[in-house]
Amino acid sequence: MRYESLGVLKIVPEKVSSGYTLVPTFRGRVVRLIDIDGTEVHKWDLPGRLGSLAYLLPNGNLLCSTVTDDGPPVRQAKGGHLYELDWSGGVVWDYVDHSQHHDLRRLPNGNTIYLGWRAMSDTAAARVRGGIAGMEKEGKIYEDYVREVSPKGETVWEWAVSELEIERYPLSDGVTRFEFAHANTCLPLPNGQILLNFRNLDLMAILNKETREFIWEKRNIMWGRPHDPHLLENGDILFFANGSQDIIAPARSNIIQFNKETGEETWRYEAPMAWTFYSHVMGGVERLSNGNTLIVESVNGRIFEVTPDCELVWDYINPDFDAIFPSSKEPGNAVFRAFRYAPDSPELAGRLE
Repeated sequence: MRYESLGVLKIVPEKVSSGYTLVPTFRGRVVRLIDIDGTEVHKWDLPGRLGSLAYLLPNGNLLCSTVTDDGPPVRQAKGGHLYELDWSGGVVWDYVDHSQHHDLRRLPNGNTIYLGWRAMSDTAAARVRGGIAGMEKEGKIYEDYVREVSPKGETVWEWAVSELEIERYPLSDGVTRFEFAHANTCLPLPNGQILLNFRNLDLMAILNKETREFIWEKRNIMWGRPHDPHLLENGDILFFANGSQDIIAPARSNIIQFNKETGEETWRYEAPMAWTFYSHVMGGVERLSNGNTLIVESVNGRIFEVTPDCELVWDYINPDFDAIFPSSKEPGNAVFRAFRYAPDSPELAGRLE
């Protein structure tokens, strides 16, 4: 671990965005809500180990997924059992898809959209280009799908990456060939379209649900297998650029904002020294109401806030070492993503009094 102490390391009260931070420990059994001082004000005991994402719905309930044993051999950020839990931790809704991974979101119509894996057909797999040869899983390549289910668990819409012109999207150098294409974000936009991110392609795209085609896309191998893009109110894209590719030394992560139409970079956060901010996998970012940016340096369990001038005004290290990485079996404090909620937000209003 890079840090000698845990909890809040720094706070600049007059510059920090007020509110409460949701801290879901990756693969942990508890999701905690903390105040700016790092004090726990609420928690949810989960029915199992957290898959990856957990966030609050406008009604104050927690939407999350927990890990199931069944499913495909691909395991990165796997969930499998989707839950909506009330403020007391009671199960309001649940749904099982052992192939679910990474992201899940509640739509305005009450349906839920999420990412899943399934084995590609041999014909589709033969069209996949790039990646490290021989790294398929049991001779198979697994593709991502995006599925929308009703509150009753009925599939009402589905799309898979094999619907793309696969040859146009070669896997990035240095990634394994058992996934096409490691989606890690499926963020519904206000107009009903979906913002997707594909780590193993260094690609983000907006999918039109009706035409089933990308209406916008951007690819850049210099992002280094990115995570968590957001479409801001001004039309810019904000995301976590992991910097985990082999062509950059020293390895470092950055937060990048760019104009969606021109591709011009409009803001960037990078640490003065590369080693002080780097997460080779996962990673999260959120633009806060006061213009600050909340950043999740996932692997190190660090959540911090910077101003538009990149001044560090809040720094927190997750003290919950209940995260289990399948590859190492060692406990850790990783956080996939975190969220800041204002005291008067619909998610929290009247619930902490």
